[in-house]
Amino acid sequence: MSNPEADLPQGKVRPLTSAALLGVLGVVYGDIGTSPLYAFKTALLHFAADGIERWEVLGVLSLVFWSLVIVVTIKYVLLIMRADNKGEGGILALMALAQRGLESPRLRWLAALIGIAGACLFFGDGIITPAISVLSAVEGLKVISPVFEDLVIPISLVCILGLFIVQSRGTQSVGAVFGPVMTMWFLVIGGLGAWHIAEQPEVLYALSPVHAFTFCASYQLAAFVALGSVVLAVTGAEALYADMGHFGRRPIELMWTTFVLPALALNYFGQGALILADPAALENPFYLLAPEWFRLPLVVLATAATIIASQALISGAYSVARQCVQLGFLPRLVVRHTSETEEGQIYLPQINLALCVGVLVLVLAFKNSDSLAAAYGIAVTGTFICTTLLAVVVFNRRFGWSWPRVLACFVPLLLLDLAFFAANLLKVPEGGWVPLVLGAALFGLMSTWNRGRTLLFARFRQDSLPLKSFLARLPQSRTIRVPGIAVFMTGQADYVPGALLHNLKHNKVLHERVLFVTVLTEDIPEVSADRRREVSELAPGIHRVILRYGFHESPNIPRELDGLRQAGVEFEQMQASYFLGRETVVAAVVPKMSRWRQWVFTLMSRNAVPATEFFRIPSDRVVELGVRVAI
Repeated sequence: MSNPEADLPQGKVRPLTSAALLGVLGVVYGDIGTSPLYAFKTALLHFAADGIERWEVLGVLSLVFWSLVIVVTIKYVLLIMRADNKGEGGILALMALAQRGLESPRLRWLAALIGIAGACLFFGDGIITPAISVLSAVEGLKVISPVFEDLVIPISLVCILGLFIVQSRGTQSVGAVFGPVMTMWFLVIGGLGAWHIAEQPEVLYALSPVHAFTFCASYQLAAFVALGSVVLAVTGAEALYADMGHFGRRPIELMWTTFVLPALALNYFGQGALILADPAALENPFYLLAPEWFRLPLVVLATAATIIASQALISGAYSVARQCVQLGFLPRLVVRHTSETEEGQIYLPQINLALCVGVLVLVLAFKNSDSLAAAYGIAVTGTFICTTLLAVVVFNRRFGWSWPRVLACFVPLLLLDLAFFAANLLKVPEGGWVPLVLGAALFGLMSTWNRGRTLLFARFRQDSLPLKSFLARLPQSRTIRVPGIAVFMTGQADYVPGALLHNLKHNKVLHERVLFVTVLTEDIPEVSADRRREVSELAPGIHRVILRYGFHESPNIPRELDGLRQAGVEFEQMQASYFLGRETVVAAVVPKMSRWRQWVFTLMSRNAVPATEFFRIPSDRVVELGVRVAI
C-alpha cells in the first residue's frame, strides 16, 4: 500500500522562521485558542441542575480533549492539511482537487456544489466569530467594574472598527503585533492549568476515552445535546486549513503539536481539576483558575486575545474570496498584495467592508454574547461536513487510497461531524438560523453568478463568428490595416471577440498587429512560469495569446505581454491599445434565468471591479465597446 505522504501533492517549501511561527499564533490560532473561556463551562452547565459529580466532570473533559485530538489533530493537521493544492488550503482548494479526480460532469458539479456550500458557511462563520469574540471580550470588562455595563456595545463597536481598519496592513504586520499577545496567552493559560493539575492529578484519568463513552452511554440524549457545546472547543479548526496559503503548512502544524494543543489541554484539564476540588467554581472556572491578584490582568489579556480571535476567520475569508473570484463564483474584486515575498498574504477591501458591516449589524441586533452563542457552531460544523465529503473523493481518486482504507479513515470522522452538526441544529430557533440564512444568501449569490456567466459565454458562442472563418476571409477582404498593436481581451479563444467586430463595423480598420488574449484560471494555486504563456500565430500579424493563472494569483496582463519578445513576437507597450467589451445583460424572449436571479446577476455585474483594474491594464490605453446580451 502506498505511503499517503508520497501520494499527496507538495506545496512550495517555505523557510521556517520565527516570524512565521509568531505570525501563525497571531493569525491562525486566536479563535480556537480562546475557546477555554467558555467551552468547558458551557458544556458542563447542561448537567449542573442537581450538582456536578466527579464522573460527569471527567466525562465532559474527556469529550473536549478527544474532540481536539480527533477533529483538529487527526482530521485537519495529519490528514486534510496534507491535501494541499500546491501550498494552498481551504474548502475551495480541496474542491478543485476533488473535481480533478472526477470524470463524470455530474459528479464534478456535485463536488462544486459541496465546495460552494462549505465556502458560504465559512463566510457565515467569518461574520459570527468576530461578533461573539469581541462581545465576550468586552463583557469580560464587567468583572473589573460595573461601570462598563452600559459601555459594552459602544466599546465593542470601536474594537470591531479598529480590528477591520488594521487589516489593510496585511496579515504579516497584523501577525507580528498579535503574535506576542497570543504567545503570552497560551503560556498563561497553560501555566494556570498545570498548577491546578498538580494539585488534583486524578483529573488526568479523563485522558482515557472510556470516560467519554461512559458519559455518552449514561446520558444519551442529554449527552447529544451537550455536543453542541463541546464543539465550541474546536471552532477555528477550519481556519487552520483556510489560512495555510498565508503561512504554509509546516508552521501551522508545528505550532499546534508543540505549543497550542499542549496549552489548551493543560487549561481544560486545569479547569476540570478546579471543579473536582470545588464544584462551586463552575460559576466561572476559567477566571477562577487564577489567584485573586491576577484576575484583573487575566481579564485584560483575555480581552486582547478574544479580539485577536477574529483574525483567523478574517484572513481566511480573504483567501476563500479570491479563490471564489478566480474559479468563477464571484465577480471581480480588488485584491491588494500586502507582502513582497508571500503571494498568499492579501487584503480585499470589499470583503473587509462586507464583513465589518455584517459584524456590526450582529452586535447591534443581538447585543450580548449569550444571544449569539446559539448561532455559533452551525456554520463551522457544516463546513466540517463539506470538507470531509470532499476529502473522501480526493484521497480515493487523486491519491490512490483504496475504498476500504478511505472509508475506515473518514466514515468515523464524518459521523462525528454529523453528530456535532445535528446537535447544533437544536439551536436554530434561538439564533442558529443566522448562519443558515447567511449561508443560503451567499449560496444564492454564488450560484447565480456562476450560472449567469455560463449562460453569457454560451450566448457569446452562439452569436459570435468562429475565428477560423474570420481568418479565412480576411485575405480576400479589403480591410485597411493601420499601424499599431490591438489587444483584444476575450474569454472565448476560438471565437472572434465582439469588440473586434464592433471596431470593424464602426471604424472600418484593423491594426497591423493583433493579439487575441485569453486568460484561463486553472484549478491549482499557481502556474509555473514555463506554462504561463502560450503563443500561436494565426495569420500574418495576428497572434493568439493564452495566459494561464492559478486561483491563488492575480493577473497582470501588460507584464505578461512584455514577455512576448521571448516568443519572437514584437510588442511595444506604448503602441498597444486594449479593446474590451462591456456587456449589458437583458432578458431574452424566453429567459433562461428567473427574473430575480437575472436582476441579481445584473447588479453583481455592474458592481464588479472593472477589467482594467483587475487585469492591471493602463486605463489611458483602453477602448471599451458596449454590447447587449440577451440571456
